[in-house]
Amino acid sequence: MTAARLALAGDIPAMAMLHAAAFRDAAWDEAMMARLLAMPGAFAQIAGSDGFALLRTAADELEVMTVAVAAGARRQGVARRLLEAGLCEGVLRGARTAFLEVAVDNPGAIALYEAIGFTETGRRRGYYRRPDGTAVDALVMARQVGDLAAGRNGK
Repeated sequence: MTAARLALAGDIPAMAMLHAAAFRDAAWDEAMMARLLAMPGAFAQIAGSDGFALLRTAADELEVMTVAVAAGARRQGVARRLLEAGLCEGVLRGARTAFLEVAVDNPGAIALYEAIGFTETGRRRGYYRRPDGTAVDALVMARQVGDLAAGRNGK
């Protein structure tokens, strides 16, 4: 497995391809990836062609904007490794709390987030739209991350 590292501008094409494969109906292209990475506080962790996680710090919060893993690399711990690296980087950047949104019909992602200490804090009704127009709720999940600086997992 490829180790996670901070993404560079040269990684944007690979990130866009990974996102397109993982989110066919709502893919972010290279221009969007570049804009997101250029936002204040934004950074990404990438594991070669296996996957990436795009995150952003603002004040003492860390937002997980997206996680995309190649089909052939799923169920191998790639997303977990990327998220753990991203959470640690967020702490280095001053984050104390992390949050994310996840579709209620994505049990694999929900299970992963719960396994690394996220808990449901709310729900956004109709947050996602499927290609057929179906509205899907998002769970809002959060966890404390300040304890990661001390080497604890926060669970």
